[in-house]
Amino acid sequence: MSTSPPPVTPAPGFTLERNPFGRLVLSAPDGSCVEGVTPVRAFPVAAPEEGVSLVGPDGHELAWVERLAELPAPQQALIREELATREFFPEIRRLCKVSGFTTPSTWELETDRGPATLVLKGEEDIRRLAAGSVMITDSHGLQFLIRDLGALDKASRRLLDRFLT
Repeated sequence: MSTSPPPVTPAPGFTLERNPFGRLVLSAPDGSCVEGVTPVRAFPVAAPEEGVSLVGPDGHELAWVERLAELPAPQQALIREELATREFFPEIRRLCKVSGFTTPSTWELETDRGPATLVLKGEEDIRRLAAGSVMITDSHGLQFLIRDLGALDKASRRLLDRFLT
């Protein structure tokens, strides 16, 4: 079913569907089809709804989607489903307990996906991102996200501040 990849085109101008094996298939306006397309966000934390590249199995960009909202609802759904299977950033809602203020330390958290525990190896595993966001990488490489520091409760901010300064 695969042919040579079409040139990079702006969205819309293509269609997306899932084949019987569950893989995404991009059909270009010129009639060519590419099976095994993977969506990749340009800015998964700062702008998750903007800048999505549709990449072929060879790693080359096939299409660029400036904003997901510009696509028809069925194509948006396919892209979001595919991204959800590849991206896993539990969002920290509250820091419940920290074993100590030196590293390594064990943190007990409430996330958008339920309770979790992480082991922080070093303070360098806490990265400030744009717009008041923080990414924390645990000892296993799992990344936890605090999307908005200001939204954390006072006790959680106080615990986190001990590691950010």
